[in-house]
Amino acid sequence: MDKPLRFYLFLLATLLISACNQAQQLSQQPTENTQPAQAAAEAPDLLFPDTIEPVSKSEEEWKAQLGPEAFRVLRQAGTERAFTGPYWDNKAEGVYLCRACKLPLFASTTKFKSGTGWPSFYEPIREGYVLEKVDRSYGMFRTEVLCARCGSHLGHVFDDGPPPTGLRYCINGIALDFVPTAVKEEGD
Repeated sequence: MDKPLRFYLFLLATLLISACNQAQQLSQQPTENTQPAQAAAEAPDLLFPDTIEPVSKSEEEWKAQLGPEAFRVLRQAGTERAFTGPYWDNKAEGVYLCRACKLPLFASTTKFKSGTGWPSFYEPIREGYVLEKVDRSYGMFRTEVLCARCGSHLGHVFDDGPPPTGLRYCINGIALDFVPTAVKEEGD
């Protein structure tokens, strides 16, 4: 590969990664209901285990289950392009699950508009459902977010989020599945 092409590829990778690092502070408005536990209570069909049992599969099994792009993001720590994945602009109420193992990870009540092009949340649905790991790839110092059950790469967490935590979990939409919660009628 010639030097100019390598330079442009490096520049493109740097720009894509830095986009996830740049939240638009003015648009960081969480939804009105800020209790992830309430979303968990409203989704009784989902399993919210007290103990996380690891899910282990071969890379071939993950590849067959996930498909090429989801495999690249979840199992090879890739990043989808901003504004292209599912859920970055989803406003429905519900619970976001790990696409690989279906562990509930985030509630819509903690999702906010970060302006980055990826779904952003200010906290996981339950403590211990996501793991954080130091990530020094691409010459940057970040905190990677992983599913606690299957170890899949979800995205990164930054300290530029809204109250009450000040955190922004910047998650690849392709790493998630979404389960809407039932809308309650008056009198229910």
